[in-house]
Amino acid sequence: MDLFAAQEAENLQRNLPLAARMRPRSLSEFSGQSHFLGEGKLLRRLIDARRLSSVLLYGPPGTGKTTLAHLLAVETGGKLMPISAVTSGVKDLREILTRARDAVATGSPRPLLFVDEIHRFNRAQQDALLPDVEEGIVTLIGATTSNPFFAVNGALLSRSQVFQFQPLSTEDITQLLQRALEDRARGLGEIRTQCEAGALEYLATACEGDARRALGVLEVAVLSTKTQPVQLTQSLLRESMQQKTLQYDGAGDEHYDVSSALIKSIRGSDPDAALYWLARMLEAGEDVRYICRRLIILASEDVGNADPQALVLAMAAAQACEFVGLPECQLTLSQAVLYLACTEKSNAATVAIGAARREVRDGKLLPVPVHLRDGHYRGAAELGHGVGYQYSHNSPDGVVDQDYLGVDRTFYEPTNRGWEGDHTKRLEAIRERLRTTASPEE
Repeated sequence: MDLFAAQEAENLQRNLPLAARMRPRSLSEFSGQSHFLGEGKLLRRLIDARRLSSVLLYGPPGTGKTTLAHLLAVETGGKLMPISAVTSGVKDLREILTRARDAVATGSPRPLLFVDEIHRFNRAQQDALLPDVEEGIVTLIGATTSNPFFAVNGALLSRSQVFQFQPLSTEDITQLLQRALEDRARGLGEIRTQCEAGALEYLATACEGDARRALGVLEVAVLSTKTQPVQLTQSLLRESMQQKTLQYDGAGDEHYDVSSALIKSIRGSDPDAALYWLARMLEAGEDVRYICRRLIILASEDVGNADPQALVLAMAAAQACEFVGLPECQLTLSQAVLYLACTEKSNAATVAIGAARREVRDGKLLPVPVHLRDGHYRGAAELGHGVGYQYSHNSPDGVVDQDYLGVDRTFYEPTNRGWEGDHTKRLEAIRERLRTTASPEE
């Protein structure tokens, strides 16, 4: 029976993808994440002290979250109980938690419950974990590609350490690829290969920190070539990789991070950076309406009256995109982004409405001055409403010396940039005239 079991295990191992076969067997083989796994860093200290508490491993695909979960069990001597949030429900979760409780009750060490894609569990499923985590029945290891501060319940979050994974460096992935080519037992070492200079570095760069993808491309390139030695060239690896897949969740971190980068680049007047982030959004299939809405908001928030035409252009771009659609509307978006990035900027309108609303919320509410009140209904004159109001257009310069608020307040502080700067002196002169005018009530 043992002979058959060993043979079955060997067959299963042989048919695993290269990335799974090359999975590190110890922390010494683990690549990257030195910011929390390096000597003296928090997670390494917890492992060395055998004081591992519940952790959430957060980061992009192919950076080692699942691998590290298995290694944590190896390093701490605990039993790993894996469950996938994609394929499991509350019933499956309760069954595995019951087994964990029984194991602890019989004196076994506390097991490590590994929940892959924990953000896929709904609130009720996440809540089901709480009692056993709190009582120390299991040490929770959750893996997620979504920001846990958005995707994981606050109660679980407060009981866990969050470790954010970074994409692996080009050097780290190149070493993994080289190791896979040389390893005869688990890798591709039995197949003779010759690497073109820079080929592995090219693949490591193109896979953007995703070791799993890099190893998958390498395996396809080697196994699909019939002649030996296999000539690993950039051309072969590019063909084996096929179309580049962008990591971009339309409702997750990448969506918000890339759109934030677009807006901040435009605000910072960097047209080249803005175009790059626009291209990222378009290539990932971002909703064009969403991009247009962000540009319209920016035209008022960050350009404002330094260039009033910015809002006109942003609105025209939104209408053009609705009318034309992709792919041609990328030209319209490019034009709008370049204009907004290069034009004068002012957030004075944004600051002004914020200050005015704070005054309304927090200050004493001001009565409408009597001469500004509606005087068009019967009886208004008897109340004095509208009496004494001066019509601005009757003045030669369109301005009359009249109080419009009843108190001295300044919310709008124009910049000296663009159109706004051209009108600053006129506004200062008008304000000086208005300040010297007392309201009729006074």
